[in-house]
Amino acid sequence: MKHMLFKTLALALPLAIGAVPARAADSAAIAAAQKEGHVVWYTTLIVNQAVLPLKAAFEKKYPGVTLDYSRNDEGPTAIRLLGEAKSGHMQADIFDGVTNNIAMRREGLLAPSAIPNDADYPAEMKDKDGYWRALLLFVFTPGFNTAMVSRAEAPKSYADLLDPKWKGKMAWNPNSSAGAVGFVGNILTSMGEEKGMDYLRKLAAQKIVGVEASARAILDQVIAGEYPIGLMMFNHHAVISARKGAPVDWLPMEPVPVAFDSLSLLKDAPHPAAARLLLEFLLSEEGQFVLKDADYLPAMPKAPAMMKGLRPEDGGFQATWLRPDFVDPLTPKWAAVAKELFR
Repeated sequence: MKHMLFKTLALALPLAIGAVPARAADSAAIAAAQKEGHVVWYTTLIVNQAVLPLKAAFEKKYPGVTLDYSRNDEGPTAIRLLGEAKSGHMQADIFDGVTNNIAMRREGLLAPSAIPNDADYPAEMKDKDGYWRALLLFVFTPGFNTAMVSRAEAPKSYADLLDPKWKGKMAWNPNSSAGAVGFVGNILTSMGEEKGMDYLRKLAAQKIVGVEASARAILDQVIAGEYPIGLMMFNHHAVISARKGAPVDWLPMEPVPVAFDSLSLLKDAPHPAAARLLLEFLLSEEGQFVLKDADYLPAMPKAPAMMKGLRPEDGGFQATWLRPDFVDPLTPKWAAVAKELFR
């Protein structure tokens, strides 16, 4: 089976967070945010590449509201948020991650929300109750060294990965959702349990090299010629490197697994008015264009990618949407299969 795939401020005093109808920020909302003075974002994004440009654009749009941020991976971010909630001293207003919003919702830490341009985001990119929305996309494809593998001979289907000539010549992270775990999830979702497990057992015989590193670092090793092919690479990373002259390319192997980094508001956000402004800005066309210019893949279809064809809607390829609410309960199973077969 294929999975194709905020909290608004009540403007009347006292300020309260709730799921009220969304509207563009008006003077009263901006004034309330300016009175709070700043907003705190716990983020997984790369600071110099994305956070600082977004901070500059947000603060220019809303003078008097400072965007403070703390950068970490989503696991440590979740632990920190849980600790702050337990102590009764929540510091963050808004956070992003791939799946950590599900755990935060289970703990009752999130607030539902609405945004003025909600219709700009398709259903697979948002929670129906408003607890999260996609900020940017991660499109996972094989990345290959074009000096070692021609585009004509590069594997173009999952069946092609079983060709004996690729044995021992492919690499991924065996423990990551951006690696073996996510690959297993895509196969079991798209092929079904029986056919999927049969395929994965055959793939295990290919002796995929396990590399305990980020997808970006593994792609760099592919570019350096250590491995001809990297599985579960971010396709936009291949484009970024190719534009700089690196011998690398990517292929949409369908169905392409697509995950996303999503935004959520915290129920006990200490700066609720500023949090709403930040949420609306990051998900607005203006904020999404900042992400595009920072070489990320914007979630909003109206905001173009750095190159046409990188996302399912403009590339015309089938996707398995790895939504947080779909991935979270199945990840332990996928991880167990990955451990059994590929470690």
